[in-house]
Amino acid sequence: MIDPGQLKTRLVIQQPIETPDDQGGVVRTWTTFATVWAQVTPLAARRDVEADADGVTQSYRIVLRSHLSLTLQHRFSDGARIYRIVAIRERDDRRFIEIDADVRVS
Repeated sequence: MIDPGQLKTRLVIQQPIETPDDQGGVVRTWTTFATVWAQVTPLAARRDVEADADGVTQSYRIVLRSHLSLTLQHRFSDGARIYRIVAIRERDDRRFIEIDADVRVS
């Protein structure tokens, strides 16, 4: 069980809004879904290439209360840092959810 006092990072949960671009595609923008307190723990980092640009992908574990319905389409932001959700699972006590997230650093 997690101590609620460890939820000390304020994160903004964002959801995508897609609008037609009049050329058969969509333009994706992000809007605030909720603001939560979370425990953010860095796990690992790996070097990779994305769109011909060298960079690093950092992995994090994010724990927060389970009162929200999140999907892999949502994302978290902490200022300029954007966390992309990779996996969501409930903890054993079902009061908290655990999220695997990645941050791309160029």
